[in-house]
Amino acid sequence: MSQTVLISGASSGFGAMTARALADAGYTAYAGMRDSGGHNASAAQEASQYARQRSVDLRAVELDVSDQQSVDGAVGRITEETGGVDVVVHNAGHMSLGPTEAFTPEQLHELYDTNVVSTQRLNRAVLPQMRARGDGLLVWVGSSSTFGGTPPYLSPYFGAKAAEDHVAKGYAVELARFGVDSAIVVPGSFTSGTNHFAHAMAPEDKETAEAYEEQYAGLMDGVGRRLAELAPPDADPAEVAGAVVAIVDAPKGKRPFRVTVDPADDGSREVSDVADRVRAEFYERIGLTDLLTART
Repeated sequence: MSQTVLISGASSGFGAMTARALADAGYTAYAGMRDSGGHNASAAQEASQYARQRSVDLRAVELDVSDQQSVDGAVGRITEETGGVDVVVHNAGHMSLGPTEAFTPEQLHELYDTNVVSTQRLNRAVLPQMRARGDGLLVWVGSSSTFGGTPPYLSPYFGAKAAEDHVAKGYAVELARFGVDSAIVVPGSFTSGTNHFAHAMAPEDKETAEAYEEQYAGLMDGVGRRLAELAPPDADPAEVAGAVVAIVDAPKGKRPFRVTVDPADDGSREVSDVADRVRAEFYERIGLTDLLTART
């Protein structure tokens, strides 16, 4: 029987690509998106059209990761239709672009809610059934900024993605004895083919932002351009979706803990390799190496 995968933030970008790639690979893929009957109605329709044209099982599902009732409703619907959620891809996220001081505390709260707290809502909805089955997979879509280069004017987003990475690492070891697997996919700065920069949150404190513009004139507009210059012309964000599919395809106990997809090569892969090695060595020192691999 086909496994069922729920992908959050799947109206566009990495999420939409991942949902389609998983459906193409034979999975029942639920593309989670908020306001699927309004703002994202066209995205939901495109998912249905894709499913019909390709004869694959791709379904749009209403999923607002900022609302526990919406999350519970989505997981409930999927469980009723398919018997349960086998894989969750934590992809929902929101970028910010601007001087850190110019963002209000409420804006940072919103960024952390979307990028970090939302994963807790979804986990609490789906993990009870995974633990009961002794099987399941969480795939976390992170950011190369956690261990790689961090250009200016992106730090609220970077901080949120780094927090997500730590939450993912904690869940991985705490779920291992339940037989629930975990993996982190780390995209680099794909400046085309996604809506990350186009939909980035701008600072609400315009006066402070203007003060920074006096000393850093043009820096905000230049960040995206300079990042784009680092990437090779054939950089394809669909590689991120391919990495997720490869992880889901792999058997439990054989999946890589972290996969970096970074055509700009900002150093993330090198540093994260060291960090993950140190993490594994630490668990060996405290005699808990069984937590590094999900129980089969």
